[in-house]
Amino acid sequence: MHPLLPLCVFWLLPLALTQENAPLVCIPRRFVPYHGDNAHLFHEEGVFNYSTMLLREDLGLLLLGAREAVYALDLNDISKKLASVKWEVTQQQEDECKKKGKDPETECKNYIRVMHQTEDNRMYVCGTNAFDPECDYMSYANEKLTLEKKAEDGKGKCPFDPVRSYASVMVENNLYSATTTNFLGSQPALSRSSPVIRTEFKSSWLNEPNFVSMALMQESDLSVEGDDDKVYLFFSEKAVEWDCFSKLVVSRVARVCKGDIGGQRTLQRTWTSFLKARMDCPMLRPQLPNVIQDTYRSCNPKRPWKDCLFYAIFTPQSDPSDLSAVCAYRVSDISKVFAEGKYKNPVTVETSHVKWVMYSGDVPVPRPGACIDNEARKAGITQTLDLPDRTLQFIKDKQLMDQAIQPIDDKPVLVRRGSTFTRIIVDQVQAADGEMNCVMFIGTEEGTILKAANYDGEMFIIEEVQLFQPPEPIKILKFSNVTGQLYAGSDSGAAQLPLATCGRSSSCMDCVLARDPYCGWDKAVGKCVLLSSSKRKLIQSVKVGNASLCPDPDPLDPVNQFIWRGGNVELRCSAPSNLSKTSWERDGSPIASSTRCQLLRDGLLILNATDSDTGRYRCQSVEVSKAGKYTTTVAEYQVSMASGSGAGRGILPRPQINAASVTGLQAVVGLLVFSLVVLLAWNFYKGHLPLPWNCGKMNREQSRNSLRRPASVEDKCLVSESSSSRNNNQMGGEAAFSAAGENNGPQVDLQTLQCTYDESEI
Repeated sequence: MHPLLPLCVFWLLPLALTQENAPLVCIPRRFVPYHGDNAHLFHEEGVFNYSTMLLREDLGLLLLGAREAVYALDLNDISKKLASVKWEVTQQQEDECKKKGKDPETECKNYIRVMHQTEDNRMYVCGTNAFDPECDYMSYANEKLTLEKKAEDGKGKCPFDPVRSYASVMVENNLYSATTTNFLGSQPALSRSSPVIRTEFKSSWLNEPNFVSMALMQESDLSVEGDDDKVYLFFSEKAVEWDCFSKLVVSRVARVCKGDIGGQRTLQRTWTSFLKARMDCPMLRPQLPNVIQDTYRSCNPKRPWKDCLFYAIFTPQSDPSDLSAVCAYRVSDISKVFAEGKYKNPVTVETSHVKWVMYSGDVPVPRPGACIDNEARKAGITQTLDLPDRTLQFIKDKQLMDQAIQPIDDKPVLVRRGSTFTRIIVDQVQAADGEMNCVMFIGTEEGTILKAANYDGEMFIIEEVQLFQPPEPIKILKFSNVTGQLYAGSDSGAAQLPLATCGRSSSCMDCVLARDPYCGWDKAVGKCVLLSSSKRKLIQSVKVGNASLCPDPDPLDPVNQFIWRGGNVELRCSAPSNLSKTSWERDGSPIASSTRCQLLRDGLLILNATDSDTGRYRCQSVEVSKAGKYTTTVAEYQVSMASGSGAGRGILPRPQINAASVTGLQAVVGLLVFSLVVLLAWNFYKGHLPLPWNCGKMNREQSRNSLRRPASVEDKCLVSESSSSRNNNQMGGEAAFSAAGENNGPQVDLQTLQCTYDESEI
């Protein structure tokens, strides 16, 4: 046994123990296939990788960054392009990139990766620029988008490689960025533009990281401790604390203080407040730690920052299962681990191996990694330059916290088997009962958007909408409070869709069982409508799905359906949701599936019909929610036997036929007849077909000529020396054979003749 295997099991055991009450995997209640009406779409020919977005709600714009282009789109309808600007690499830059061994068609282009608004309402934009990152300022005025051509070095602000991960945020005109700072991608760093400060290039700080996102938390607001604002960084990296057969990837959250300007002698121009901790998101049957993919900060503006939540997407590593999960974390829990938690300390074992253990010694004062607060100021420490070397040396070696960040209730708020999650947005909406609900919008690898919620621990996916066809990963997701719209970007284009499309529910029961906090049933108009657009009291039950609040639906008029005796017929009935099941009954008696009567997913198939198959058929949908089981009639048919025998025939046309359909059918038939007449006339004119009254005369003349005509040079008749079985010309051989038979003349052996006529005779 490998000596480090027990250590791996020891570390992974706590994760396995958290799975005792793992939630069940859920499926979307409704799937909406791709359709042009699902969303407003934008795409420009020859441009790809629409993966950077900036909402300028003050200008009514969506700034969309792509490969070598930036677009200004109408925020209300992104299919309307208001302006654009190209930012292409020069031929010299492309040639230099090719010399470095990069692909000229994919890598040696300028991919827009960073786009932020500045305090003077301009935009700060950075691109990969053929593996030589560059930044510039951009402005929008008079319906024109303009790059100011004030090129800045983008190293440390924007990745070199267009597929390399990165994260950035703009704070008071200072760009905080997490990316690689060299061409080879071997020097990752979290840095700030001014004053310049970064992490050290040591594996204990950042060990082959995959950066995910960054967020500012204004923790100085109303702080009695005089605390500082903080920037949080979410990423994954190779774990230094777990030594197994191969390096494990773990998820991390790190944070730095906004006022950090580095140390005086130790950690010069280096973060003195950089701390990081592991993040756990236990899924079903974990074998290895799950890997973070994206985060979203959700805050109620009426509540303090401590009540904010971070929602994070996780996927398994080195696991064939297709699970994805969303975990929610309180900012207060993360802050508490950094402010009060224990540190991990690297200890050398057997002169070569380094083992990370919990540090149990004395902690210097001021606390390593802490921001400058009122207590530090009382001690005469007003900035990080004043921190003592003992504190700085401690944090230089021990940035990793011993305690891991656990999600709320120690379990995910959503687990899905199927498509892999890529991006997440969370909106807070007030339901009809007055309670606030967090609705998650999740992008997937298949180009779909999941709309989901967690109601008192119950995971529920309201719907899944296909945005892009063919399916491709959603690379960015944004949300506008002004328009109430979502904006998604992929390699081939961008899409805009509303938060809710209540009209997809055609009945009260369907509307209520959808459990969508944006929608409710309006009895006055008999429609499922947006809560925000109605002043009347609407029927809604998002917590339990209580459809008994709905009025009784109007009875359905049966559809008359005729069948032939011995024929087949299919009665259509589609389930209103993926969570419902359909059942059939005939004249009030349930129908069981059999050889002659097959229950299909979307209907009922009757084979070899007999008189006993006539009657009234009713298709019912049954759906179970927390409030109970609800049954509704989806379709109803009156099946009658048609007169006469029609074995093998299908279903007869319905007796009610639209007059416009009959007229259209007559027009099509008339057009076909006319086309046939024209085609025949053209063939007669060209001589491809003989006229009917000349057919007999031509045949008789050809027969006589074929018998009387000598074998001349003009005919080029060749006598075969052997009785070969080659085919004969029909106009010569077959006509002669026919004539000889009719006149009882000498029989001609057609197998011994082969005639080739001059082209002039054809």
